Amino acid sequence: MTIEPQFFEARDGVRLAWREMGEGQPLLLLHGLFSSGEVNWIKFGTAARVASEGYRVIMPDLRVHGSSDASHAEEYYPPDVLVRDLEDLVAHLGLTDFDLGGFSLGARTSVRAVVAGMKPKRLILGGMGLAGLAGWQRRGQFFKRVIAEYETAKRGDDTWLSIQFMKTMKVDRIAAGHLLDSFTDTAPAMLAAITMPTLVVCGADDQDNGLAPELVAALADARLATIPGTHMSSVTQPELGDAIAAFLAA
Repeated sequence: MTIEPQFFEARDGVRLAWREMGEGQPLLLLHGLFSSGEVNWIKFGTAARVASEGYRVIMPDLRVHGSSDASHAEEYYPPDVLVRDLEDLVAHLGLTDFDLGGFSLGARTSVRAVVAGMKPKRLILGGMGLAGLAGWQRRGQFFKRVIAEYETAKRGDDTWLSIQFMKTMKVDRIAAGHLLDSFTDTAPAMLAAITMPTLVVCGADDQDNGLAPELVAALADARLATIPGTHMSSVTQPELGDAIAAFLAA
C-alpha cells in the first residue's frame, strides 16, 4: 500500500512530511534511524493493523528521512530538534488527546518529548532498553562509523548491514551526521516524567539498545511485550502490530 505524504513547515522553515491511515483516536508513530514512516509502519502492515482497531495512525518522516527535507546546514540541527519537530506537528494538526510511540530512534524521541513536557495519553516504546536512552554516546559512535565507512565497509563488517540500509533508503550522509549530533541522553532520573501507561515492545533477540526489562522496571506504569526477531527484523513481524493493538485496547 502506498500513501501519499502531506507536508508542513517546522518552526525553522524545514519542510517535513507525514502520512496517515485510519480514523479515530490519534496515534503518532515515529520510525527508527535511517528508516521512514512508510517502511517502518506501512510496508509490513503495522499501521493497518492498528488502524483497524479504530485509530488515526499519524506517521511523520523525521527530518533527514523519507520525504522530509535534509538540509546540510548545521544550524538546522540544534539539540533535540526532533522533539521540536514533533511538537510542531502536534500543533499543526491541532492534537490535544493523542497516544504516542516509536521504534528505536522513534522511541528515544518519544521519551525526550515527554521529558520536555508533552503529555500523550499512552506511550509505546519499541526496540528500546534503558541503556539506549541513557547511553546514546556509545550507540552514536557506531552510527558515526556507519557514515564514515559508507564507501569502504566490506560484507561481514559490523557496519555493513546498516550501510546497506542507508543506501536502500537513500539517506543523505552529511545531513545524517548533523542529525546524530543533535541527539541527547536521557538519564534514568528523567524517566520520572513518564507517568502514563507505557508499552515496551522488543524483539526476543534485540539487545541493540540495552535490555527492555530494565526499561520496564524503571518506568512507573509499564508492561513488556516480547515479539520475534532482532532489532532489524522485529519491525517486519505482524506481532508488532498485534502487541500495539492489544495494549491500546486494554
